[in-house]
Amino acid sequence: MALLIDDNCTACDACRPVCPNEAISVGDPIYVIDPLRCTECVGAEDEPQCMLVCPADCIVPNPDFVETHDELLAKYESLHG
Repeated sequence: MALLIDDNCTACDACRPVCPNEAISVGDPIYVIDPLRCTECVGAEDEPQCMLVCPADCIVPNPDFVETHDELLAKYESLHG
């Protein structure tokens, strides 16, 4: 399942640099996560790095993009060849 950033985002920019898939970008007014690029760090890390660094705890599972571990890994591999 991809992640999303809720309205509690403070736009602090802590999450964007730690994303291995460059799935996080500046939105208006809050940051956004591209669900087609988000793998919850599967393939790169043991847990979502953005969630670890977010001081506002505003990064949550996106219920519109339910994916298995294997699907997330395949997405990561397709992004990184």
